[in-house]
Amino acid sequence: MLKSQSLVKRLCLLATLLACCSFAVQAQTTVLNTPSTDVQTTQTTYVEADFIGHLTSFEKGGFQVYGSRVLYGVRKKLEVGVNLLYTKAEGAPQSVEIQPNAKWQFYQNEDSGVAVAAGGVLFLPVPHHHGSDTTGLVYLTASKKVKASYGPRFTGGAYRMVGLSAGSKGGGILGYEQPLHHKLTLLADWYSGQNRLGYASAGLGATMSTKSVLYVCYSFGNTGRGNNALGIFYGWTF
Repeated sequence: MLKSQSLVKRLCLLATLLACCSFAVQAQTTVLNTPSTDVQTTQTTYVEADFIGHLTSFEKGGFQVYGSRVLYGVRKKLEVGVNLLYTKAEGAPQSVEIQPNAKWQFYQNEDSGVAVAAGGVLFLPVPHHHGSDTTGLVYLTASKKVKASYGPRFTGGAYRMVGLSAGSKGGGILGYEQPLHHKLTLLADWYSGQNRLGYASAGLGATMSTKSVLYVCYSFGNTGRGNNALGIFYGWTF
């Protein structure tokens, strides 16, 4: 019974890896899982199809998450969006989660390569179950882009969980982006803490066309044996 409850908690945590996994062709709004300082271009829409899973049998703790995401640039330096996630796993207490979100880039200096942004995500399980009430995330991030042909960008910040009944209430955010080619980028990021966001991830992002991108990454939980997952994300901007 205790083993089953532990598995259920892990599945709930991992289902939210998609909470921040979104990528735009002109303005990538996350590094991988952590928010970046970028926002979606004004009056453009970004749609994304997502898959993330622990590729073992459901009986042994495997799970699959299927997601869709929509982002819209409301005006300069402001984006809003919503994610819809479906989790398939043995004994999962919930199968659907809706995640409205918004981000405001309130400072940007292109000469120095510095930007600062703040935002939030609301996690709404459907239907509600005991132990899966509505929670929220608020965060602040800052980034520094190194001026060079293939100069990296470093991101750091802090976050706070609202309404979380167990685990770390907040922690730090780190991100690293290293262009390898004009169509290929190495990415890595990390949420500190022991909660639904506590993962370290690494992967590659590839520009497929002027409007589409493909990202593949692998994430490792801060706690829990076997708490890891493969993520594949395909996005299109119009």
